[in-house]
Amino acid sequence: MPGRGAMADQPPPRALPGTTAPRRLIPRFHYELLVCGLRGHELIGTDAAEIRPVDGAVVRPGEGQDRWYRCLRCDSWLPLTAPITPTRRYPPARDEVRLPLRGRPLRDKIVLRAIAVDRALHFVVLSLLAAAILLFAANRADLRGPVYRVLADLQGGVGGPAHNAQHGLIHDVRHLFSIRAGTLTKIGILVGVYALLEGTEAVGLWFQRRWAEYLTLLATAALLPLEVYELARSQSPLKLVTLLINLAIVVYLLRAKRLFGLRGGARAEEAVRERDSGWPALDRNTPGVFPVTSAQTSLPLPERGG
Repeated sequence: MPGRGAMADQPPPRALPGTTAPRRLIPRFHYELLVCGLRGHELIGTDAAEIRPVDGAVVRPGEGQDRWYRCLRCDSWLPLTAPITPTRRYPPARDEVRLPLRGRPLRDKIVLRAIAVDRALHFVVLSLLAAAILLFAANRADLRGPVYRVLADLQGGVGGPAHNAQHGLIHDVRHLFSIRAGTLTKIGILVGVYALLEGTEAVGLWFQRRWAEYLTLLATAALLPLEVYELARSQSPLKLVTLLINLAIVVYLLRAKRLFGLRGGARAEEAVRERDSGWPALDRNTPGVFPVTSAQTSLPLPERGG
């Protein structure tokens, strides 16, 4: 039996999802419940003919032919009937089970993939913009006449001045045609390079690579001063939302992912992942005390909810 000192070294059990009252104004978001709601619970042993005391962390006998199965992701205990035609004698051993993500690792995966989707959208938009700029630069002379005629007809049709406009759409288009083709090509290449950067971030974040977190942090933080400057020049809801999203990404990467050694750095993050992952995390949140050998046959059963 472990001593008092050994027990003190163990991290405290994590509150099970949905069992704690939300804080006022700051509710706790349980990613396990979200994923289980979208993809279903992760249960094992539903095809086993018999269950043993050693399986008590994931499945336990219930009333009659019922059993209690534990979701390996959200810790919910579900009453199901024992299989009529089982395909195996016992539930799989622990080394045969690939546990789903839960806790901080699951949160990080969801948040990083949300950022990856945002970066993927940036990649698509910037790629199209770069292609449009390069095509315009290559065919500017051929496009000048038709574009001027179309815009003049459009602006004249709505009652605006068709010629010698100092403001508005025609003025902007004339300014665009006044830019040298070489300058437009350089701009198009620069936009294309930035699109590739966004695409690289998206791929790396989707697969939760540490280098992608650093790349995203540096690229996002470098653009914050420009976004603040643009917002100060002219306000718009889109600019404000973009700035807030990028600020949130920078704060999340610095604080939650502990980049550049903050809050203990990568070692501290790995310790948190180890705490919330694997069988030890499930054992800490297992209700009651269950045996590890088949010598004991009686198990504390989870109570059926009302």
